[in-house]
Amino acid sequence: MKQFILCLFLSFLSFANAKTDPNGNVSGTIMDAELQEAIPYATIIINNTEGELVTGITSAEDGSFIVENLKPGTYELKVQFIGYKTFRRDIVIEQRRTNIEIGTLYLEPDVAMLDETLVVAERTTIEQRVDRKVINIGKDLMTTGASASEIMVNIPSVNVDQDGNISLRGNSNVRILVDGKPTNMDPAQLLKQIPSTSIKSIELITNPSAKYNPEGMSGIINIVLHKNASDGFNGNLNTGLTYGENLRFNGSLDMNYRKGKFNFFGNLGSNFGDRENGGTIFLPVSQSLQEFKVENRNNSYLYKIGVDFYLDDNNTFSIYTNQNLYDGGPIGALSFTDFDEASRNFRQFLDVNYDNSNASYNFLFDHDFKKDGHEIQFEADFNDYNGDEIADIDFAENDLQLIPYIDRVFEDRRNFISNIDYTNPLNDVSRLELGAEARLLKTENDYNTTNPQFTNADYIYDRDILSLYSTFGQNFEKWSYQVGARLESYQVTADFQGERVYEDDYLTVYPTGFLNFTPNEKNTYNLSYSRRVDRPGFSQINPIREVSSPRLIVAGNPELDPQFTNSFEFNYTRKFERKGSLSAGVFFRRTVDEINQIFTELDNEPGSLFLTFQNSGDADMYGLEFSSNYKFTKWWSTNSGFEIYEQTFSGLVGAVFTEIDNTAFTFRTSHNFKATEALSFSAFGFYRSKMKSLQYDIDHMYFMNLGARYSFLDDNRATVSLNFNDVFDTQEFNILAGRPFDQVGRFKGETQTVYLGVSYRFGGGKNRSLQRKDRDKDNDNGGMF
Repeated sequence: MKQFILCLFLSFLSFANAKTDPNGNVSGTIMDAELQEAIPYATIIINNTEGELVTGITSAEDGSFIVENLKPGTYELKVQFIGYKTFRRDIVIEQRRTNIEIGTLYLEPDVAMLDETLVVAERTTIEQRVDRKVINIGKDLMTTGASASEIMVNIPSVNVDQDGNISLRGNSNVRILVDGKPTNMDPAQLLKQIPSTSIKSIELITNPSAKYNPEGMSGIINIVLHKNASDGFNGNLNTGLTYGENLRFNGSLDMNYRKGKFNFFGNLGSNFGDRENGGTIFLPVSQSLQEFKVENRNNSYLYKIGVDFYLDDNNTFSIYTNQNLYDGGPIGALSFTDFDEASRNFRQFLDVNYDNSNASYNFLFDHDFKKDGHEIQFEADFNDYNGDEIADIDFAENDLQLIPYIDRVFEDRRNFISNIDYTNPLNDVSRLELGAEARLLKTENDYNTTNPQFTNADYIYDRDILSLYSTFGQNFEKWSYQVGARLESYQVTADFQGERVYEDDYLTVYPTGFLNFTPNEKNTYNLSYSRRVDRPGFSQINPIREVSSPRLIVAGNPELDPQFTNSFEFNYTRKFERKGSLSAGVFFRRTVDEINQIFTELDNEPGSLFLTFQNSGDADMYGLEFSSNYKFTKWWSTNSGFEIYEQTFSGLVGAVFTEIDNTAFTFRTSHNFKATEALSFSAFGFYRSKMKSLQYDIDHMYFMNLGARYSFLDDNRATVSLNFNDVFDTQEFNILAGRPFDQVGRFKGETQTVYLGVSYRFGGGKNRSLQRKDRDKDNDNGGMF
C-alpha cells in the first residue's frame, strides 16, 4: 500500500512539473564586429530542426533582444541584417535550462549587401575576398576630397597622375566600372564627376573571374555607389566647397521612396569650378623649352531615375536611366622657346570647350527559383554619348607667321550590352554559373578645321564582342576552389576617310582559376590565375589629331596590336579578432606586345614632339603588397599600405631597342582620431619612390593631408567636414630624364586646397527592403550612375 501511494505521489509531481515548467527564453545583444557599435532592428529568427519558422523579432535600439515562449526542444537561432553576413547558432531549450543568455553576437560585414543603406561607417575598412580586395569607404576618406578622383590616392595599389588618370599596380591599363558596368566616358573625367560621398566601396579586382570581361591588363577597379532602399521616404544630401587657386563646388542628393512592391529612386549630382594646371618640358639636345599654364573648367550635372518592381518573392523587374551633361575644358597659354634660334619662338593661346551628354538606359529581370541561390538574370543596357569639341587656337606676334585656327570634332558613340546569367547551386558544396554576353559598340568622329596644314576628316570605329562563359566551384569546410573559362569572338573595323585603316577578327579563350584555404576564422590563403587582354581602344588607333600646337601633335596609331597578359597571385589575410586585419600578397604578370604612350621628336623639326601609341615589346612585373586596418584604441584607428614592384620593359623607343629595369615602392598611411562621439580628426601621408618607364625616369613624390569632422543633430544625421590637402604643396610630377632623347619636365596641378563639406541624412524608414539583384552578386546597382 505504501509503495502504491509513493508511486502515485511521484506521478503527480511529474505531471505537476510538466504543467508548471515555464517555456524558454533566449536573449542577447547584436553588435557590429568591426565598429563595435550596436545594430538596431536586426532580424532574429528561430527555426525548428526542419528549417520551419517558429518565431521571430527585431533587436532594440541598443541592439538587445529577447525571444520568449520557446517550448523545450532544439532550434536554430539565425540573425540577419542588410549589409552583414548571417549569424547562425544551434540552441537547446531544456527543462533544467530555460533561460539562455547568448551574450554579444558580432555580425561581420557582407560586402555584397552593404549598398542597401546610406548609413556610412566612421572609418574605412579593407577586406580580402576570394577574387578582390574591397575597400569599404568610411567618413574618414570622404573628408579628403570632393570627387572619386581625389580620394583614389588613399586606395592601396592605386595611383593618380596630374591629369586624373588612374593606374593599378603601376600600370594604366585598368578598366573602370561603376556598379559593375562600363561607361562610355573617359575614366579620368568620370572619376572627377562622381562625388566622393556617393561611393560606398571600391573593389580592386586584379585577377577577375571568367564572368568578367577580360579587358584591362592590371585588372578592374569597380566603384560601388550607395543605394538607399529603406521603407518610406529617405534621402541623403551632400555638398562641399574646395578652395585653392580657384573655388569649386560639388553636391549630390540621393532619394528613394519604397512602398509595397515598388521602390522609386532618384539621384542628382553636380560638380563645377576651375582647376589650375601647369608644367614645363625642356629638351637639352635641341635647347628648347615648352611651358604651359591652363585653367581646366568643369561644369557637370547628372541625374538618375529608376524603379524596382517586386512582382513577387521570385521575380523582380528594374529599370533606370542615367543622364550626364558636361561643359568645360582648358583655357590657357603655351609658349615655345628655342635658346639657339629666337626666331622660332612663339606663344600660343588655346580655348578648348567640350560639350557632351552621356545617357544610359538599363533594364533588369531577375527570377529566383525555389532553391536558395538558384537564379537567372537578363539585363540590357544602352549607352549613347554625344560630344562636341571646339578648340580655338590663337598666337601672339611671332616670326613664324603662325595664323589662328579652329578645330571642331563631333563624336557619337553608341554602346549596347546584353547578358544572361544562370546560377545553380548543384548541392551543398557545388556551384555552377553559365552566361552569355553581347557588346556592340559604334563610334563616329567628324573632324573639321580651318588650319590650312590639315584637312577635314571622318573616322568610324565598329567593335562587336560576343562571349560565353562558365565557372564551377566547390566549397568545403576549409577549402574552396573555382575554375572557369570565357570564350570571346572579337571583331573590329576602323575606317578613315572611307578607307579601311584597321581590322581585326579572332576567337580567344580566357581561363581563370582560384584556390582558397581557410584553416580557421583568423587566417585565409588565396591563390589565383587569369589570362587578360588589352585591345587597342578608339583613341589609341584614331589617326585624327586630338591636341596640336606648332610643336606638339597628338594622334593614335591604327597599326596597334592587342596585348595579352598572364597573371598569377598569392594572398594572405590575417584577422585580429575585432581590432582589424592584415593582408599580404605577391603577384607576377607577363605581358606580350605591351601598349605604351610615347613621345618622339620629329626629324625635320628639332624641338617638335609627336605623342602617339606603340607596341613596345614584352614586359614582366612582379610585386609585393601589404595593407592593414587596425583599431589601436577606441579613439585611434589606421589604414596603411605598402607596395613594391619590380618591372622589366623591353621594346622599341623611337628606332632604338631598349630594355629597362624598374624598382619602385609606394607607402600610404591614414589615421583617424576620435576626440569625442561627435568630433574626429584625420591625417593621411603618401610617398612614392623614384621610378622608370620605357621612356622616362620619374622623380619621387610625397604629400600630406589633414582633416576634421563633426557630427550633430539626432542620430548624427548631419556632418560637417574640413580638410587641408597637400599641406606642404609637394604633390607634383617630375621627369628627370628621357629616352630616346633626353628631356626634363615638371607638371604641377592645383593640389593644395581646403575642402569644406556638409552632409545630412533624412527620412525615417527602418525596415530594410529586399536586396535588388544584379548580374554579378558582388556588384550592385543604384547610386549616381
